[in-house]
Amino acid sequence: MAFEPADESPSAQTTVDEVDSPQFPDHAEAVASPQQSPREPATQESRPADQSTTQSTTQSTDKSTDKSTDKPADKPADKHTTQHPANRLAKETSPYLLMHAHNPVDWHPWDADALEKARREDKVIFLSIGYSSCHWCHVMERESFMDEEIAAFLNKHFVCIKVDREERPDVDGIYMAAVQLTTGRGGWPMSVFMTPDARPFFGATYFPARDGDRPQMPGFLTVIQRIQTFWESQREDFNKQADQITEAVKSHLDGRRPRSVNPLDGRLLSRVQAKLAEDFDRNYGGFSSRAEDPNAPKFPVPSNLMFLLYRMEQESITQGERDDARQMLVHSLERMAMGGIRDHLAGGFHRYSVDRFWRIPHFEKMLYDNGQLATVYAEAHRLTGRDDFRRVLVEMLEFVLREMTSPEGAFYSALDADSEGEEGKFYRWTKEEIVAVLTEAEFELFAAVYGLDQAPNFEGEFYAPQLSMSLSELGTRRNLTAEQLDGQLQAIRSKLLAVRDKRVRPLTDTKVLTGWNGLMIRGLADAGRVLQEERYVAAAQRATEFVLAKLRTSEGRLLRTYGQGKAQLNAYLDDYAFLIDGLIGVYLASREDRWLQIADSLMQGQLAHFWDEANGGFFFTSDDHESLLARGKNPADSARPSGNSVSAQNLVFLGTRLGNSDYLVKARATIQAVSGVLDGSPDVAPRMVLALAATLPGDGGGEAESDLPPEPPVP
Repeated sequence: MAFEPADESPSAQTTVDEVDSPQFPDHAEAVASPQQSPREPATQESRPADQSTTQSTTQSTDKSTDKSTDKPADKPADKHTTQHPANRLAKETSPYLLMHAHNPVDWHPWDADALEKARREDKVIFLSIGYSSCHWCHVMERESFMDEEIAAFLNKHFVCIKVDREERPDVDGIYMAAVQLTTGRGGWPMSVFMTPDARPFFGATYFPARDGDRPQMPGFLTVIQRIQTFWESQREDFNKQADQITEAVKSHLDGRRPRSVNPLDGRLLSRVQAKLAEDFDRNYGGFSSRAEDPNAPKFPVPSNLMFLLYRMEQESITQGERDDARQMLVHSLERMAMGGIRDHLAGGFHRYSVDRFWRIPHFEKMLYDNGQLATVYAEAHRLTGRDDFRRVLVEMLEFVLREMTSPEGAFYSALDADSEGEEGKFYRWTKEEIVAVLTEAEFELFAAVYGLDQAPNFEGEFYAPQLSMSLSELGTRRNLTAEQLDGQLQAIRSKLLAVRDKRVRPLTDTKVLTGWNGLMIRGLADAGRVLQEERYVAAAQRATEFVLAKLRTSEGRLLRTYGQGKAQLNAYLDDYAFLIDGLIGVYLASREDRWLQIADSLMQGQLAHFWDEANGGFFFTSDDHESLLARGKNPADSARPSGNSVSAQNLVFLGTRLGNSDYLVKARATIQAVSGVLDGSPDVAPRMVLALAATLPGDGGGEAESDLPPEPPVP
């Protein structure tokens, strides 16, 4: 944004957690830093930008990886140690908001009272958005929001609002769009300054507390002082800037997108595969437009992997295309399973890798990643018969059932990256710590298998365990089968896990989100079906029953979040889409018609409250949602698939199974609403392309167009 709070260099706003709000193909490209610290990844959760699609990649910093770099800067003790009475956030249920309940900052949740106070007192709004497993959110909370001087200035001159982006993705999406459209980058913690009527005029991400705390970055105290000074002296300029930014956000999020004049047919699938092949890292698996850059972060991107699973079974394409899809999928899953992105002791996957090699993870564990990857590894095991994929899948599910499942059977949102104020402390090891636990023979085996015979791979002194090569290769060297070697390693891993479990654990974000539970329900159901393991299907059913009992109103409407015995907030499109998809998965695993009937009922509710009658497709918020700056529609897949893409797939499935032609018409209209995006850059929406394939004759190959009923004309 035009306002410059201090001597902010292009690299100043780079110390953030990653962006996962998907970018449309016409989005301004961000500049990616050539170097990246394992502590400070800050990249787009979809593939990094290239010149054709310009999906933005948030900058990462090139600061030193010294352990002290993310500790609070030295300040007088009384700035951070005073005990403060609870603020308004103490009444919230979000673990992230509750973390800030005893800050000296006079926080408000996002609600009508806070917005009315800003208008009544004619004060600038400071909006801070983050989430519980965000490392740099914790850093800014310690450095700035516990600082007495900063808090006093904020409380006097601003109305301060704190938002959990996982509870309020609508608010997060709008103001992240403002930050990205005006700076070309974004991330969390997100810091936005707005007029008293909630129009943004300046935004950024993390700030250190004071000038000089971090090189080339202005201090937060300086930022808020300068904003207040300019607000008093140049308010008209700020209002004009806010008007311009607001109009840009509305235009960016507007659901009316140009439509393609070209037919949508099976050739789009070939184009997506060609783009994936272009970005595929043939040495280490995964996808990145910076595949040769050792410091380029790498995300699992389950939507890409699900697309490749479909191509592996598509009979109407050439054997060469099927083989290429298989090679990309299998190699990616192999390398992910070997890397530090996977927790080799407890199971499950961390958020992403900060390097090309899947070596060092960003340590938080998210429910949505493990739910989607459960489906991917289950289907990959079904198609390949590979037992190593089955082992990864089972370990992942056992981790979720053990550590991310409530006593009532619902699934928690996330495990934090930090413990005791340090990122990854719970998961990392020194060689001496491992030697102290294992026998000499056990250590020799573990060191050879998990790379401890090499130099430390994390922060110069620690190890994040990872396989040095596949178990089959390692077993061959020791005249063992992979199963025999894994059996020997299991006892060693159990000993280390028992020691690790005695450490101070990362925070568990115990809020239950409807949509994220839907993704995990689908993963468990798919795994139970493929492995013929009734226990996994039963776990999926139990979670489904919880969501339907606790997060559905008497009128049949879904709610977004549940915590501390309380369900609240209107559900979003993703909540409906992902839960319906989960119900379809439970139906396929159990063949009990009641799950299909519930899915049908929820789809009718989704159409009633989210459908765009004018343009087709679904809005992200319901028709009776609170009025915000914009009511957006998003076609792009990122860490989670687009709600529109999943909805199109759900409509095709339900329409076909239930003989509901209106669902099929709505599916076609949903796809056509983003036909311009699909024709221009189909790789940004692989799940929507799969929805298209489900409408094509046969299995979606060739040039034949959709055989669904035609959509009604757009008014």
